Amino acid sequence: MTLAKVFEELVGADAPVELTAYDGSRAGRLGSDLRVHVKSPYAVSYLVHSPSALGLARAYVAGHLDAYGDMYTLLREMTQLTEALTPKARLRLLAGVLQDPLLRAAASRRLPPPPQEVRTGRTSWFRHTKRRDAKAISHHYDVSNTFYEWVLGPSMTYTCACFPTEDATLEEAQFHKHDLVAKKLGLRPGMRLLDVGCGWGGMVMHAAKHYGVRALGVTLSKQQAEWAQKAIAEAGLSDLAEVRHQDYRDVTEGDFDAISSIGLTEHIGKANLPSYFGFLYGKLKPGGRLLNHCITRPDNTQPAMKKDGFINRYVFPDGELEGPGYLQTQMNDAGFEIRHQENLREHYARTLAGWCRNLDEHWDEAVAEVGEGTARVWRLYMAGSRLGFELNWIQLHQILGVKLGERGESRMPLRPDWGV
Repeated sequence: MTLAKVFEELVGADAPVELTAYDGSRAGRLGSDLRVHVKSPYAVSYLVHSPSALGLARAYVAGHLDAYGDMYTLLREMTQLTEALTPKARLRLLAGVLQDPLLRAAASRRLPPPPQEVRTGRTSWFRHTKRRDAKAISHHYDVSNTFYEWVLGPSMTYTCACFPTEDATLEEAQFHKHDLVAKKLGLRPGMRLLDVGCGWGGMVMHAAKHYGVRALGVTLSKQQAEWAQKAIAEAGLSDLAEVRHQDYRDVTEGDFDAISSIGLTEHIGKANLPSYFGFLYGKLKPGGRLLNHCITRPDNTQPAMKKDGFINRYVFPDGELEGPGYLQTQMNDAGFEIRHQENLREHYARTLAGWCRNLDEHWDEAVAEVGEGTARVWRLYMAGSRLGFELNWIQLHQILGVKLGERGESRMPLRPDWGV
């Protein structure tokens, strides 16, 4: 039985994806804009030994499987096709593989994971130490500033944008997101802002330039800090803005008027959330506000982290997601009064669509800069994440809390004054 014939038996002859294989066989919709090409029997080895999305990811990242056409559309179609696969159907796939001597030989050999796969260690009690957090952050963010410039665009903002209109550009949406955060925090000239997990300094520079705020940002990525400090100097904002290569837990200053945490909580870990929010609470003046912006999961019935999943192994080592209600509870217990929260799930899907387009437009340069394996990781991860936000597998919440004064005063407006 040919490899393509096995595919056809599993998903049907009219599948909207064309499958081609190294043995010359074809299946699915011939001539489709979406095509998967199995380049070698070793792709089957990954599928047999990791019979899930991880096996497909390993085969693709290692170059034993190629994907043609829009990656997001391909993943969407393949997700719909494979959702109906039963355990019996998967056994048929294995039986078909065993009928072919070449495939049987390849499947019997367990290949090592591609070099892009990282294992920070499975011992949970060492997770989120300063050293291990630094290693995990470096894996993802110290790829190449040039690579990130191509993917993220001029804003160099690697968090969910907020689109004010249907036709807004990615850059306009990132500006609007930073401005939304600034308004929710009630920033005014002369205030002091702490931005934890500041990335390339987008929020820090926005607050300094447009609100006259003295802003300090900290990041565990050395490359981010170096890029940000250079950008701050070039923008003439050095008297107001600063980005340090520093763990947020090592910030000694206090009495900030506001704190923004944009895309950091995912790296904190469930066990550390009480101390995290407690630390930030202690850094604020009475009446100070915290805006926590992070990826969340729709509920808390599933594990916060899939240890053997593609994202944890290739993209965000040690990343953990919690439901918005759990995060609000932890903020409450740390002393914050919750004043507002909203879900920007659809906005992140749009943001990722923009990043995917940017990567496709700079594909050859990206491969030359970071290598084909890493570029493939990013192509798969961003397209898959876009699908995840659209299908409500994951969400993005902004939660606003305030540190009350001694008499319970919040110093908040009677109604939200930050618009939409």
